[in-house]
Amino acid sequence: MKFYIYTLGCKVNTYESNVMRDKLINNGYKEGNEDDSQIYIINTCTVTNTSDNKSLKTVRKVLNKKNNITVVVGCMTQVNKELLENLDVSIVLGNSGKSKIVDYIEEYKKTKKKIIDVTDIMDKKFEDMCLNNFNKTRAFVKIEDGCENYCSYCIIPFARGKVRSKKREVVLQEIKKLVEDGHKEIVLTGIHTGHYGADLDNYTFSNLLSDIEKIDGLKRLRISSIEITELDDSFLKVLSSSKIIVDHMHIPLQSGSDEMLKLMNRKYDKEYFINKIKEIRNIRPDISITTDIIVGFNGESDKLFNETLDTVEKIKFSKIHVFPFSLRNGTKACELPNKVDDVTKKERVKKLIDISKKLEIEYFNKFVGKEIEFLPEMYKDGYIIGHTGNYLLVKKKGNIEELNTFIKTKIVRVEYPYSIGE
Repeated sequence: MKFYIYTLGCKVNTYESNVMRDKLINNGYKEGNEDDSQIYIINTCTVTNTSDNKSLKTVRKVLNKKNNITVVVGCMTQVNKELLENLDVSIVLGNSGKSKIVDYIEEYKKTKKKIIDVTDIMDKKFEDMCLNNFNKTRAFVKIEDGCENYCSYCIIPFARGKVRSKKREVVLQEIKKLVEDGHKEIVLTGIHTGHYGADLDNYTFSNLLSDIEKIDGLKRLRISSIEITELDDSFLKVLSSSKIIVDHMHIPLQSGSDEMLKLMNRKYDKEYFINKIKEIRNIRPDISITTDIIVGFNGESDKLFNETLDTVEKIKFSKIHVFPFSLRNGTKACELPNKVDDVTKKERVKKLIDISKKLEIEYFNKFVGKEIEFLPEMYKDGYIIGHTGNYLLVKKKGNIEELNTFIKTKIVRVEYPYSIGE
């Protein structure tokens, strides 16, 4: 039988979809496409009301195909399984049991009876997942699940449960296997990645980084995203001595206004954020710092938005991912007054995106005339294209045999979004 997986949402979902893909292929199933499969798996997202709607739209699209096994899993089903009550899906799972996807499908094939297995996520242990068939230059490794920050706009603590960590030896073995299979770069990911180890005895995220550092053959280590409050002295010490942690960190700011940060229930103020970025740049002067910012959160006046613009200019991020605020039922934000209208949100999003592009090009231009090393991931029209450690997207003339090998080149100019190498 052939299967097809729809993945909505974050990189953790992408990792977990790849785990399900891996399990199915290793058990004799074949990967198909949207039109020729007999099994469809929708790995859902629920971060906003819009995400729920998109997940449901995908489910309905699959059900219109008729005569297939339809599996709906993930964050939406974990917190809103009732949305599927009147839909003729075959299997409904939450955020546990994805690694047992084959067992659920085999059971359904035998009984033809609908399976609903959505259990309380709060006290679950970490569900070990490892990948064998990751088919990209860089491989993602999920080391942690859950979040206990309870930001006022976010439903994820209820969808993913408490912080829980993958065992040290399992993480290290998974990375060793991926490196042996030819991966040059590993990306550590989780719902609250930097909080890894909070549930372990005397073993922290920094300890894990130090142990990964010792793995032979690993050239690059990247952290998908990390909170500013997790960049403690022990982390900075590892960063200062590491030979494989790349010159790129994604650190969500969400707002550059202290008043907004308080409304969002973030755990820092802008002064703390700015000072920590200075510490990082003292260690790594050319590091790329990217971020997320939410625009139009309830209570964001013109004055507070302009405060965010000022903070962004001070920090000089190398890229900003801008998100117009979208309400999520079940969050504290639903209780907050002073909603921002959609027209204002769009105007503010455009302003921030324009600033982001300007800062991005400024950062790119710092490397014109310098020799850099990049890892080609794609060949197109006589050019090889890939990323440096600090996430410059480099394009230079080359051949397909150079893919997945480190290439040195001199940056001669910027043709946004590329840095052109010769």
